[in-house]
Amino acid sequence: MQLPHVHNHAQAKAQGWIKTALLLGLGGYFSWIIVTGNFANYINLRFAWLSYVAAAIFLLLGVWSLYGVLRDTGHDHHHDHDHEHEHGVSWGMLAIIAVPLVIGTLIPSQPLGVEAISGSIAITNAAAVANVTNFTIDPLERNVLDWLRVFNSVNDYAEINGEPADLIGFVYREATFADDQFMVARYSISCCVADASAMGIPVTWPDTAVLEQGQWVRVQGAFQVASFRDDELPILQAQTVELVEQPEHPYLYP
Repeated sequence: MQLPHVHNHAQAKAQGWIKTALLLGLGGYFSWIIVTGNFANYINLRFAWLSYVAAAIFLLLGVWSLYGVLRDTGHDHHHDHDHEHEHGVSWGMLAIIAVPLVIGTLIPSQPLGVEAISGSIAITNAAAVANVTNFTIDPLERNVLDWLRVFNSVNDYAEINGEPADLIGFVYREATFADDQFMVARYSISCCVADASAMGIPVTWPDTAVLEQGQWVRVQGAFQVASFRDDELPILQAQTVELVEQPEHPYLYP
């Protein structure tokens, strides 16, 4: 009559070991993305502290769970089977805990790229560029997000004519673009990649055809209002376009 109890206890014990392994695994995973800096591929840098908190919590829970499992294992040698042990978590709960660990370890950590863009990139009136930039920033120090904020703040795009720019981003092209046009694009994230927004600055360059979709480039030139997507918009007339490495932190933060 004690067999069901033995079976249930053995199952709870197995679940306890698995839970411990998962908690320690999650703690180790968060510690790893902190050490490697890969957390920046998922969240805004100002929320980096959350990774430290998560690592600490999972490691502490894992150690506590390990203590409980070892304690119960010790009880097995000193108490009979009528001794009551803590019930293990369900298999379903363990599966839920395992999902983020499996995804995080099996899928390579990398920032969003051109492949993640669906539809067209917004140039103006995007929520992510609603705030007006600090116009004391030197034009050559402004990034893609800064310039889009400038676009949204001026009454007449002609005010931007002749302004110099030095931008880094990845190449984005659509089939409808003119042969000499592309966009130098970046992703902006407010909290995490779930709210990521792709944005870009239109560029005109005679040798656009040699550029590959998604390549990171540095574009230097000056703005001139011209036709783009059947609208009159500030277009960066490139004087030089050079291939560069992806920045250590490729996202922009509003």
